[in-house]
Amino acid sequence: MRDFPRVLLLLFGFLLLFAAEILRVYFIMPFPGSQKANTIHLAYFIDRNIVWIRLVAVLMILYPLAYILRQGKIWKKVLLTMAIVAYLLVAYAFNFKFLADKMFYQPKNKLMVSVIDNRVDTNSLVIATELQGQSKAYPIEIIGYHHQVQDTIGGVPVLVTYCTVCRTGAIFNPYVHNKYTHFRLVGMDHFNAMFEDEESKSWWRQVNGEAIAGPLRGEKLREFSSFQMRLGAWIREHPNTLILQPDTVFQKDYDDLIGYDSGTIKGSLEKRDSGSWNNKSWVVGLVERQSAKAYDWNDLQKLKVINDTMNGDPVLLTLEPDSETFHALGRRVNGMVLSFTINDSSKLLFDDQTRSTWTLTGNCVAGRLKSTTLQPVQSYQQFWHSWRTFHPNTTVFNTGKP
Repeated sequence: MRDFPRVLLLLFGFLLLFAAEILRVYFIMPFPGSQKANTIHLAYFIDRNIVWIRLVAVLMILYPLAYILRQGKIWKKVLLTMAIVAYLLVAYAFNFKFLADKMFYQPKNKLMVSVIDNRVDTNSLVIATELQGQSKAYPIEIIGYHHQVQDTIGGVPVLVTYCTVCRTGAIFNPYVHNKYTHFRLVGMDHFNAMFEDEESKSWWRQVNGEAIAGPLRGEKLREFSSFQMRLGAWIREHPNTLILQPDTVFQKDYDDLIGYDSGTIKGSLEKRDSGSWNNKSWVVGLVERQSAKAYDWNDLQKLKVINDTMNGDPVLLTLEPDSETFHALGRRVNGMVLSFTINDSSKLLFDDQTRSTWTLTGNCVAGRLKSTTLQPVQSYQQFWHSWRTFHPNTTVFNTGKP
């Protein structure tokens, strides 16, 4: 009985050590059950205070540790040694193996080349954009491993991001409070990649650039327009584009994502469910003035063209013959709201109001509205579980909510 307080102190000390090391990583990585609860603020608290937690735990352990080493029986010393070794192994694993930035690294050789020097298959999906007259494309099966690449397009700094578990890409301005900031991958929140800025150490969601923990909580990064499509489709519209090439240092990591574009990858976190409105089903999502709407990918593949209205604004979704390149466009032109049908043989659009001819990208090539261009609407392809998590009030197109 005299040893009971010392034993209790020792047990609580080790429990605190183990819990701090494990939970610090468990809450922000895709372990079973870890991404379903709202534990991000607890995770942030542990991460910010891990040194102090360790110190308190060690102080709790020191007195009973010294007593056992001096007067304890052999079996107690053996158990104590085993506990210390177990803690060191856990600490090593959760600090040097399971942390996101110890598993996913930035490119060591960031090589952007012209179309003529490109080695990426033109059937590959890319996240792409154009700024200040310069266009660049980032293959998803490359950037999906890195999660984020900081670059410059047309002299404008950009943070190009992609989360394979959410299946969404977005391009942000990396300035925080007018200061250029570097970001590192720190983990996940509700299966969405999460970054930490080097200045305030706040944590930011990849899906919308919002700070969700830390001093800057509630602030958002400015997002640039971006497009997801096959590289060949992007090159057709932007023949002078530059294209990110694979860094040979990470070729094995890129190989692990083969099949991701088509959704046939083996990993359950990233593989597509070909049904509709299941967790891993694909949707196209639009956001307009705080409203969100989701379109079933199967519907888009079947219809090819969707005329719809979102929050009072007429929108058009089209799917190119490659069945992977999609476009979201506004349908209002010169005060008219146009509605479109597709000619299955020519793969061209016709508006019902003027019978002008349009490409699937929204360019009028013949008729009364020739040379008119429909304005793109920011759109995303995501897994349904991701879209509904980060847009809980989303509506869905036509077919009804699942």
